[in-house]
Amino acid sequence: MKYRTLGRTGIKVSPYCLGAMMFGAIGNPDHDDSIRVIHKALDAGINFVDTADAYSHGESEVIVGKALQGRRDNVVLATKAHLPMGDDPNQRGNSRRWLTRALEDSLRRLRTDHVDLFQVHRPAPDTDVEETLSALTDLVRAGKVRAIGTSTFPASDIVEAQWVAERRGLARFRTEQPPYSILNRSIEREVLPVCERYGMGTMVWSPLAGGLLTGRYRKDRQADTHRAAFGFRHLRDEHRLDATEQLLLVADKAGIPLTHLAMAFAIAHPGVTSAIIGPRTMDHLDDLLAGAGTTLPDDVLDEIDAIVPPGTDVGTLDMAYNPPAVEHAPLRRRPAGERSAA
Repeated sequence: MKYRTLGRTGIKVSPYCLGAMMFGAIGNPDHDDSIRVIHKALDAGINFVDTADAYSHGESEVIVGKALQGRRDNVVLATKAHLPMGDDPNQRGNSRRWLTRALEDSLRRLRTDHVDLFQVHRPAPDTDVEETLSALTDLVRAGKVRAIGTSTFPASDIVEAQWVAERRGLARFRTEQPPYSILNRSIEREVLPVCERYGMGTMVWSPLAGGLLTGRYRKDRQADTHRAAFGFRHLRDEHRLDATEQLLLVADKAGIPLTHLAMAFAIAHPGVTSAIIGPRTMDHLDDLLAGAGTTLPDDVLDEIDAIVPPGTDVGTLDMAYNPPAVEHAPLRRRPAGERSAA
């Protein structure tokens, strides 16, 4: 496994990051089997593991914590906080009150005294970014966190946070974790260039487009997969399925599985540090590891560009972040009495 520098942190990480979202109740509830998957990934040279408190309500962190016993020093460990962890309205978000508590809970579940990367899982428009950065800076200075990052932040929010950190002398976000795949390329327009400008590492999630780029979802066929049972709309999007059919032809012509094409594409972008893989089973991991040495030549990348032009999305992931101005109609519609020109 080759290694890349995570932004300008000096931390070396593998181009494949092991995502732990599928370890636990929503994916693989067998702790021992999940631990075997983690160990095999580490044995293959993957040294970067990403989880979050919200994954199976903390169970993912518990499994990762068990798996890393005796191997913690050789792993770059990342986790996230923001999503709800209870009914209490203060058990979520990006406030100092919650992030401090959330990290303590994560450290306990992970059986460690620090994480290498602590990420804000989503933006929180109701919280001043200075409040968030101030809390995270204190956690860094306390030695509980080595670096801080964001996930699914718009480019404008990333820039604002960098400016606030500089003006206030606070720790700055060193990484961003955005969605990125052949079918979802919009971050190529602004997010990736902004991250490169500020020396931020990027660990992209859903490089297999929420499962579509496994080749198991086809037009006019009913997929019998674990993910299909969740009813995701992006798995039935006709435009995404049409593009997937074309990409299957490109992969076949190149003589590689679609999963290998998708992963090789994701880590080929100069702004991408690592792509997060999320295996649920050993077979999933074996397939992804088999493609770790795949290099896509320019002619194949050109064919991909012809199907999904750079900087564009084909449909959207159900899990994609929509800012309030897009999500809430009153923020994009004037009162009825003010809408006319005359």
